[in-house]
Amino acid sequence: MMRVLILLVAIFVTAFPAIAADGILPAVTVTTNADGSTQYSVTLQILMLMTALGFLPAMVIMLTSFTRIVVTLSLLRQAIGLQQAPSNQVLIGISLFMTFFIMAPVFDKIYEQGVKPYMDEELTIVQAFDKGKEPLRAFMLSQVRLTDLETFVNIAGYTDIKTPEEAPMSVLVPAFITSELKTAFQIGFMLFVPFLVIDLVVASILMAMGMMMLSPMIVSLPFKIMLFVLVDGWSLVLGTLANSFAT
Repeated sequence: MMRVLILLVAIFVTAFPAIAADGILPAVTVTTNADGSTQYSVTLQILMLMTALGFLPAMVIMLTSFTRIVVTLSLLRQAIGLQQAPSNQVLIGISLFMTFFIMAPVFDKIYEQGVKPYMDEELTIVQAFDKGKEPLRAFMLSQVRLTDLETFVNIAGYTDIKTPEEAPMSVLVPAFITSELKTAFQIGFMLFVPFLVIDLVVASILMAMGMMMLSPMIVSLPFKIMLFVLVDGWSLVLGTLANSFAT
């Protein structure tokens, strides 16, 4: 992600000589090269990049591993019975850094295939975008469920798509998001089961002792926290989440 920001800074730096020479930005123009490719003026490139920058938070959240991680951690907090510990800020921070850890190979490929050639003036911005999105597309294809992909292909009305690799981004993105939510809820269900057992055992013991006025949640919460700590729960959960993206 830092390399993407470096790309934005580099584009602004390359635009400064034109501003200094003419006093204004060059006109918004689109030029067709001899080889058939399209070349956009610096003004239009900056406009496109600033527009894309506005979608960057949504892209980080929805097109990466962030969704699965943050939903799973939220369900884990609910399973233990805690309301504000860890806080939302802590969960989001953990999810972001786990996302950067998991997506690091993908970001490196995006930099090598798209960002670096563009900075070296080997590719136009459109070519760099097309090259740079391929690693992200490959990552989403490796995680998307075929049933979800088929659902959105049918909704979109595509009849000529035979393989997942032929699916356009407009279909792949919602299918990937749906798959991530489904996987997160499946992991969350597995996390709920042991804590639910503790709640049932505590509730049964309290009823047998005639202490029906005492909330089982109050008694079971320390035991659930102790169990989670004894089994090194955070390491297991985060490690499982990281391994779930292995291809």
